[in-house]
Amino acid sequence: MLIAFSVSPLGGESENVGAAVAEAVRVVRESGLPHQLTAMYTIVEGEWDEVLAVVKRATEVLLADYPRVSLVLKADIRPGHTGQLTAKVERVEQYLAN
Repeated sequence: MLIAFSVSPLGGESENVGAAVAEAVRVVRESGLPHQLTAMYTIVEGEWDEVLAVVKRATEVLLADYPRVSLVLKADIRPGHTGQLTAKVERVEQYLAN
């Protein structure tokens, strides 16, 4: 499964958002799961329990420093398929090349 998520503090100074997001991304990177950082979301690939555990840990890291946190989640659930983090993009690129 792929999960695209965005977690950030709500309220306060907007200059701190980048630093807060970096802390959440650090959790994702330390998980060892395949992932991709984009301008709006971090995409993580894995099984239900492991992916959701990473999202929960990333959210808790922010809650340790901020009283309120926003979490946006989108999932692509396709049992039996792995490597979709890159395969989905490759399929679209093939269509664009034709």
